[in-house]
Amino acid sequence: MTIIADSGATKTDWVVVGKNKEPYYFHTEGMNPFHQSEEDIRKVLQRFVEEMGVVKEIPHAEFVHVFFYGAGCAGDRVTYMQRLLHDELSKPTKALLQVEVASDLMAAARALCGHEEGIACIMGTGSNSCLYDGERIIANTPPLGYILGDEGSGAALGKRFLHAMFKGLLPETLQQQFCEESGFTYASLIERVYRQPLANRFLASLVPFMAKHIDAYPALQTMIVQEFQRFFRYNLIPYGRPDLPVGFVGGVAATFRTLLADAAEAEGFHLGVVMRAPLEGLLHCHTASV
Repeated sequence: MTIIADSGATKTDWVVVGKNKEPYYFHTEGMNPFHQSEEDIRKVLQRFVEEMGVVKEIPHAEFVHVFFYGAGCAGDRVTYMQRLLHDELSKPTKALLQVEVASDLMAAARALCGHEEGIACIMGTGSNSCLYDGERIIANTPPLGYILGDEGSGAALGKRFLHAMFKGLLPETLQQQFCEESGFTYASLIERVYRQPLANRFLASLVPFMAKHIDAYPALQTMIVQEFQRFFRYNLIPYGRPDLPVGFVGGVAATFRTLLADAAEAEGFHLGVVMRAPLEGLLHCHTASV
């Protein structure tokens, strides 16, 4: 039996599959070993075990391979998560467990590239990228977070959108529509960004508004393409491999796939696979030979 988990800040997507069996999908809260206590993580794992126990058709196995991917899974947090996963999942399965823990960037690389070399990127609330040789991540341009970097991300697009709107670089009618639909004013936006927590998530939450109005405003399209070009220029050109396909996971990439392709071409790259979430790609990667 194979168990695969893709864990983010708010939720964890799970899939369980046995040999020649249909996969079963589950969802629990997110887990981040850098920000959550051991007790909280154990509770989430126990809820997954409870969910899995409800599905009687899931085959019992003598050997279970667990692949857990998540933000915060680096350094000593890898062995930490391996221990917690082994403790909580070995109880109900009573099977021999092999547990592998890796970063969300490795999840993107395996989901997008499988066992082939390529450039794998994350473009959601934040952004990240790596050069992947088919087995290992061999280079990673530091993303630097939404204040110093994260080019092309939802947070970066939200920041650039507000900047352009209030600096008069976008049509006034777009600003009027935004304030009417969102209920925000200039003052309340400043309050929300500078005085409340999780500004990056708030900025990324503006992406659906941009997507809704993009066809009516060519200047908005241009702004988004330019931000994507910054992602390619500052993060991918340093790898020196324009010959490789560039794949993306993440909601922003999936929402603006056509504009992402335009930016890639403008910077001398070829857009490869784009997927909203990596789980299906990981399932194929880990079960293709089973």
